[in-house]
Amino acid sequence: MAEAVETHEKKFQPYVPAATVMPEFTLKAIVLGSLFGLIFGAATVYLALTAGLTVSASIPIAVLAIGVFKYIGKSTILENNIVQTIGSAGESIAAGVAFTIPALIFLSNGEAYFNYFNIFTLSLVGGILGVLFMIPLRRALIVKEHGVLPYPEGTACADVLVAGEKGGSLAKMVFKGLGIATLYKVSMEILGLWKATPIYSAAKASAFPRATVNCDITPEYLGVGYIIGPRIAGVLVAGGILSQLVLVPLIAILGDTLASALPPGALPIGDMNFNQIRLSYVRYIGAGAVAAAGLITLIKTLPTIAAAFRESFKSLREKKGGGGAVPRTERDLPITWVIFGSLALIGIIALLPQLPGDGLGAKLLMGLLVIVFGFFFVTVSSRIVGIIGTSSNPVSGMTIATLMGTCLLFVTLGWTGDAYQAVALCVGAMVCIAASNAGNTSQDLKTGYIVGATPRLQQLGLIIGVIVSVFAVGFTIKLIDNAQVADPIVQGHAIGSSDYPAPQANLMATIIRGLLAQDLPWGLVFAGMAIAVVIELCGVKSLSFAVGLYLPLSTTMPIAIGGFLRGLMDRKKGGGHDESEISSGMLYATGLVAGGALTGVVIAGLQGVRTGPSRSLALDILDKVGVHGWERLGGWADIIGLVLFSGLCFLLLRAARQKLD
Repeated sequence: MAEAVETHEKKFQPYVPAATVMPEFTLKAIVLGSLFGLIFGAATVYLALTAGLTVSASIPIAVLAIGVFKYIGKSTILENNIVQTIGSAGESIAAGVAFTIPALIFLSNGEAYFNYFNIFTLSLVGGILGVLFMIPLRRALIVKEHGVLPYPEGTACADVLVAGEKGGSLAKMVFKGLGIATLYKVSMEILGLWKATPIYSAAKASAFPRATVNCDITPEYLGVGYIIGPRIAGVLVAGGILSQLVLVPLIAILGDTLASALPPGALPIGDMNFNQIRLSYVRYIGAGAVAAAGLITLIKTLPTIAAAFRESFKSLREKKGGGGAVPRTERDLPITWVIFGSLALIGIIALLPQLPGDGLGAKLLMGLLVIVFGFFFVTVSSRIVGIIGTSSNPVSGMTIATLMGTCLLFVTLGWTGDAYQAVALCVGAMVCIAASNAGNTSQDLKTGYIVGATPRLQQLGLIIGVIVSVFAVGFTIKLIDNAQVADPIVQGHAIGSSDYPAPQANLMATIIRGLLAQDLPWGLVFAGMAIAVVIELCGVKSLSFAVGLYLPLSTTMPIAIGGFLRGLMDRKKGGGHDESEISSGMLYATGLVAGGALTGVVIAGLQGVRTGPSRSLALDILDKVGVHGWERLGGWADIIGLVLFSGLCFLLLRAARQKLD
């Protein structure tokens, strides 16, 4: 078998042969890639904190690189590849960070560690580990198994780069979507021309009390739904329907006659609105569902995990045959980078006083756990994304497993105090970021292998991408957290509110508190876990359903609409065949996501700038412009908002029908 693989490896010829030398790791490529890393890093943070979802950035960045270089000067296919390699690191780092580090807000004594310096440090350590651990695995997973592991996003990105080399105008679609999304969201959120969240809620005295249907009519959610497709989007909204049209009314019916509060609620159920019921009870059911679904997903991938380790170590033990000079396309960074880099990162964790941990021993153990769990799940993540792609990578399940293993070890050592909650979270955060970035790194290296890039230069580019993007990620998280919101869960923090629910981070905090502090409403959590099991037994992917159950319906409804539109185009174009990742619709949807998310970051910044005790710059702008018209329209405001959102859907469909050059 090994001989057959080796024979296949020798026959493969990249688009740019190894003997060809052309500009690759140039200053303009580094600068443009870094710029895209900052932009997509900020956008991904916003999307992860609001919707609990992310989308792959490699393909849109490759498209944009080709388009930008056509206007500012010529470029080679290898320069374009370096741009997407550096830029895509921002998305993967942001996803890992936003899914975990905000959990510090919800932990005992964790809030003290939620500062820019610690966000920067944890992001940097996790991101670089994800790159370093992939250096010895590249040849094993990317080269030797080229015909076995497809790495779908990496292969599609290579197709984009080759198509761009041959001509075309792919970038126009991305820019169109970005422009429309920016104009739409500025008009809606900053100018206040129409209502952002149409809502209908049944009255308390009705036969269906507090049943609520609402929809955030935003371009980024619509774009996300179109990208992920009808299957996942449909399962997501199903969870939201169960939450707001089944569980909330059921709790309201059963609890309306109670004179006192039912823990963990602080008010009698009869005095609660639908959102208070959802946050007090349904949120814990959703957390239990997500935890169980994450573990189920991880268990289902155990055969893949075992195969990943078996095949990876087998390939690492094999000696590279032949002598002479190493071809350009086979030059990796030396293994010493992995060894000394890992030791240096352990030293950073152990010696920095700003990080949580009681004494040098506890911090050294934290660093060791990060290395052990990190290498394990980097290997797993890389192989899994090679089969099913980055979007389906069960990083949440890996993080849950890391947290459970870490917390159980702490319990064994007697470390059950509040101080150790933040320590456990930091271990999970760095492992999550490493696994997330390893998946992205694998896809980038696959792209490079197909187009004929130099692996060493790609690996350097990925490290640069990590270093650059962590600046934007930490800044964006703190900017959003400082925004003015109506319902903060933790006083002084926007993260955790209905505007920025941060579902994965809330889940991580719930798991840690449950294992170390044991202060959870376990009945509700177990009910959620049972729901996840039932859904999985029905043949539905429970993780998507559980995330939908945890998130408000207002978030999943527009995603479902986007998925429905994608389904229409799939049927029209190929009788049910999925639309290509580089189609006009997918590129336009990517622009909607980027434009809407970036505008959302700007709006969060305007909300965070205080002009008075209860005022923000965003409110001042609304007052000065004089546009609060929808607030005086009553029910018509909902109708107008839905009509304009329908117009946005029409523009997406029209773009999807267009053929690319």
